[in-house]
Amino acid sequence: MNANRLLVSLPGRALRQALGDVPDGVDLIEWDMTGPAPAAAIDIVVQPYMGATNRLVQLDGVTTRLVQSQSIGFDGVGAVLPAGHVFANAASVHETSTAELTLALILASQRGIPDFVRAASEGRWAPARHESLADRTVLLLGYGGVGQAIEARLLPFETNVVRVARTARTDERGPIHGFDELPELLPQAYIVVVGVPLTESTRHLVDDAFLALMPDGALLVNIARGAVADTDALLAHATSGRLRLALDVTDPEPLPAGHPLFALPNVLISPHVGGASTAMMPRMARLLRRQIDLMLAGEAPVNVVVRS
Repeated sequence: MNANRLLVSLPGRALRQALGDVPDGVDLIEWDMTGPAPAAAIDIVVQPYMGATNRLVQLDGVTTRLVQSQSIGFDGVGAVLPAGHVFANAASVHETSTAELTLALILASQRGIPDFVRAASEGRWAPARHESLADRTVLLLGYGGVGQAIEARLLPFETNVVRVARTARTDERGPIHGFDELPELLPQAYIVVVGVPLTESTRHLVDDAFLALMPDGALLVNIARGAVADTDALLAHATSGRLRLALDVTDPEPLPAGHPLFALPNVLISPHVGGASTAMMPRMARLLRRQIDLMLAGEAPVNVVVRS
């Protein structure tokens, strides 16, 4: 690293294009982390998006000042990241896109869009009355940036939003309930949106006992990580027809071809595309530019979640 210059590695051209002009003294190089580092010292390394956690081993022996993820979740990073690195997640980048997809999954499930699409593909006119989103109680399990973005989009649909987080607290809208209150809250929620990070304490948080507390016909939406839910329990409750599912994430992932979840008419699956929209790159570029500016000013980076 040169005290007078900043070296930043980008994983591909899309982010380079979105970043646009950079300040004087900033040098950009391309590195997708599939092979050895192109330099022994890189000030900011931007990790490729999705499925690249294992590539962090390439940082062994490389001096960095910041490793910048393009994802919000950072499960597994602590076990792979070599010692001596500072790792930041991409909070502020995916909230908008993920909230959009969450609303799309909820609305499609509630209003029977998959049924209409199936009927249309068979050339059939199949009118039916389906559930509304209006007047429903929606429980948000996880109330970070994504949960708050989802709430902001749910409220105009005339819903009753119940917020649940690890730590109970109160804000200007009222109570944010703790995890320990789930047994009392789940039976009241017709839609449950799961948006917690994957940790040892949240792995299989959504298990058979959790699902059994949800009322008949309720909808579970998982936009967190697949392993937050027990796939066998999901399959059992969906196969019986008691619950409906809308899943952007699964365990395993990708879901194997022919998996029984694919065949169920009350299950809607999207292939982990919560953040994959045109909204991502401008926001990722904005975050990276902020990190560059902070580093040039000698200030601490934002979004730091792991120090190895």
